[in-house]
Amino acid sequence: MNKTPRSGGTPRRRGRPSADCAQGADNLLRTARRTFALRGYEAASVREIARAAGVDAALIAHHFGSKEALWLAVVDQIVTLTDPMRDLAIALRADAALRPRRRLELALLDFIDRVFEHPDIGIFFSTAATEEGDRLDVLIDKLVRPFHDVFLPLFQDAMDAGELRRCDPALLFSLLTQGISKTVAYSHVMRAVSTLPDEPERFKRELSEVTLQLLG
Repeated sequence: MNKTPRSGGTPRRRGRPSADCAQGADNLLRTARRTFALRGYEAASVREIARAAGVDAALIAHHFGSKEALWLAVVDQIVTLTDPMRDLAIALRADAALRPRRRLELALLDFIDRVFEHPDIGIFFSTAATEEGDRLDVLIDKLVRPFHDVFLPLFQDAMDAGELRRCDPALLFSLLTQGISKTVAYSHVMRAVSTLPDEPERFKRELSEVTLQLLG
């Protein structure tokens, strides 16, 4: 006897993922980002990522084809998520109504907002930065250089205006942004000695204040 098709259209073929394509891909990327962050590229498996995302492993093959392609897609997703941060930094530098130091401060405060919104990006970056070869090159080309290209001029402008102590802008940028990112990403460690991680708004406010103080 022929089975009656389910209402709503053609029956789904066995083994095909049930998730909507766009939502399924986004969910996979976010889950893959967390898994790669915690376990590293080599230790993370396609099946583990699919299981954590609550989908069939066939969905990864359907959307990405391989673990390498999935990792690259995760980096591209991070680029998309952080594009507004770079766009703001560019816009701030062009804002003649603001003093150079204030432009820098606003860019750093926006950075803090984004870090709190996606704290696992910091862990992903820290883990991926231990890679060597092509994946490290991708990380530098797509994330490191583009950030430095838009942030370092803000530091340099503030130094040239005498509003920031002169030093190597790349060093100060790395010290501040990596410190912010890792403090938030590894807040579960900080929880052992501070209550701040249990109070997100206060945590963000105090981190913002300390960051601006560190500018001197």
